[in-house]
Amino acid sequence: MPVQQLTELIRFVRRNSPFYRELYAGLPDRVDELTDLPVVPHDAFWRANTPRNNSLLTGPLDEAVVFKSGGTTGAPKFSVYTREEWREFTSAFGGGLVEAGLRPGHRVADLFYAGELYASFTFILDSLHRTPVANVRLPIGGGAPLESTVHTLAEFDVDVIAGTTTTLCGLADHLVRNGHQLPDVRILFFGGEGLFEDQRPLLRKAFPCAEARSIGYAGVDSGLLGQAVPGPDPRIHRAFTPYTVVEILDEHTGEPVTREGVAGRVVVTDLRRRLMPIVRYPVGDRAEWTDAAAGHFRILGRAEEGVRMGAVSLYTQDVHDLVRAADPTGQVIGTQLVVRRWDGRDGLVLRLAVDGDPTAAGDGEPSDLGHLAAAIAKEILAARPMYAEEVEAARIHPIAVEWVRHDGLVVNARTGKLLRVIDERPHS
Repeated sequence: MPVQQLTELIRFVRRNSPFYRELYAGLPDRVDELTDLPVVPHDAFWRANTPRNNSLLTGPLDEAVVFKSGGTTGAPKFSVYTREEWREFTSAFGGGLVEAGLRPGHRVADLFYAGELYASFTFILDSLHRTPVANVRLPIGGGAPLESTVHTLAEFDVDVIAGTTTTLCGLADHLVRNGHQLPDVRILFFGGEGLFEDQRPLLRKAFPCAEARSIGYAGVDSGLLGQAVPGPDPRIHRAFTPYTVVEILDEHTGEPVTREGVAGRVVVTDLRRRLMPIVRYPVGDRAEWTDAAAGHFRILGRAEEGVRMGAVSLYTQDVHDLVRAADPTGQVIGTQLVVRRWDGRDGLVLRLAVDGDPTAAGDGEPSDLGHLAAAIAKEILAARPMYAEEVEAARIHPIAVEWVRHDGLVVNARTGKLLRVIDERPHS
């Protein structure tokens, strides 16, 4: 399907999608610029895009593949692609895999998750199938027993493993626990969630010759977002021009950000999809331009991913950075923020994973981890003085640390992705 001219695409969606017709009702008959259009209201978009009585689609649902997204928060959401749209989606992403490091003859294990309408396993397998270089595809999946997965990886001398960051770390933890390594693996393609620096030491222990790289940036609802840009920072991607248009908008004014190094929210327009149009759709991530002329941007994490205890707010990425600052030797290999409420007050529990048994030193918390817990809390309080003030005023609880092994971190039961934030407060 050829890339559509923006003016024609807008005309088409206004004529055929009741949702967009209503959204654009107050606009002139002809619109030529994206910035003349409103950003799609996320909640209204998904209320319109339902299996029955759908008012978003531009035609009947009689030829398409259906996937489910929205796995970590809220009600499940459904995305559809026609046969041609899916083929072009995976072909374009497959081309980006070469830039990410895929080479002719690579043996690639797909450890993403399949079933329950989840897209990632099928998406990566189809993208590998349509990439322009020959490769050997091993569709193992993320739900296979770890013993079986390790056996297959070794038996086929796998060069590349593709999976969510959490899956790769879980596999690495299994290998390390059993005293094994897979030195033949050269690339770890992570996707679906970011890679934090505290996860790299564990991956290096299990895969000593492998480099962790982004497999690319895409979403089942939003479509193509960015190809991985080779370099030391795996968060940097390049927009999939001319297939999609990526905008970074000021989080307060909604105006496009053009200066490099200024954070904003990511909005995408797909110039090819027609059945389920994506026009100025908010992805839910924050990013900043690193080379605006080249279309290079750095992903900064989920826009809404953070915690709030009373009057104190903390971004997940900030907490990860502070844990790293307090842990120069890299003992922490995974971080999870848990918010609880007891005795009428909110409290933050940092669930931190370490390599080995955190209770091996005897009853209670080992002294070295106790010192590290104190150092981490001190680092956070120094960066967020308001937290200490609220604790002093007895409005929230002091920061607590809970030490676990890597498999003690909670993951999404359907996708296998690590839950960065867990809110255990009663909301009834």
